[in-house]
Parts: sequence; C-alpha cells; structure tokens
Amino acid sequence: MMTRETMTILLVDDEERLLDTTQKLFEKMNIRVFTAQSGEKALSIVCKNEVDVIFLDIKMPGLDGMQTLKEIKKINPLTEVVILTGHATMEDAVDGLKLGAMDFLIKPLNMKDMLKKAEEAFEKVRRHSVLFESIKKSEGS
Repeated sequence: MMTRETMTILLVDDEERLLDTTQKLFEKMNIRVFTAQSGEKALSIVCKNEVDVIFLDIKMPGLDGMQTLKEIKKINPLTEVVILTGHATMEDAVDGLKLGAMDFLIKPLNMKDMLKKAEEAFEKVRRHSVLFESIKKSEGS
C-alpha cells in the first residue's frame, strides 16, 4: 500500500438518495467515491479496491453494519470506518468503536462533519501506511 494523495471513500447505506447526493458532493472535491447499498456489495468493493475511508450505515437489510465492519477489518485493518446511524443508541456506537470503527455520525448527516471525519480518517490511514511501509522495508533489509 503506497501513500496516495487522493482519498478514496466508500459510502454504504441502503438509502439510494443519500448515496447519490453525498457521492456528488464528495466528487466535486476530487474525492474518489464508491457506493454500496448493502454490506455484501461493500465487502466486494473493499476486496477489489483500495479504500481509505468507509462511511457505514448500521441498520441495513441483509448483512448489517456491525457484521460488515467485522469483515472489513479482516480484509483491511488499516481502512478507517465511520459508522452512520439514524437510530443508534450509544450502545451501538460503543459496540462499533470496540469493533474498530474510528467514530460515528448521527443522521441526518451534515456534509461539513462528514468531510472533517473523512479528512481525519484519511490522515490516519496515510500515517499508518507510511509506518507500515517503513516496517516492511526494515524487515526486508
């Protein structure tokens, strides 16, 4: 994993309108965006692409956000996940943080808050990947 300048985000939510609107706003800021309306589709995207930051809805039909989060962290532990919820209890948020989510946002979403979280998460991913690369180099020498 090389450090990139352009952030790649995955938006996972079963609300198509939220995905479309948010995707357009992020893309206007030159952020690469994937969208998924299910946990299963999200995992497929994560397996095939380098994704830095994932905004993940907790309440979805099929594979819910918590199950999806567990699988994402198995596939790529360095990917940062921000949980999205309109119905969350603090217990859900705490459970998500215990499973490796970086933070959570409550719906309705504010684009400024999402962008701030995305930037924080991307910076964290970049720091971790630089550290990871330097460890790999030192082990190889």
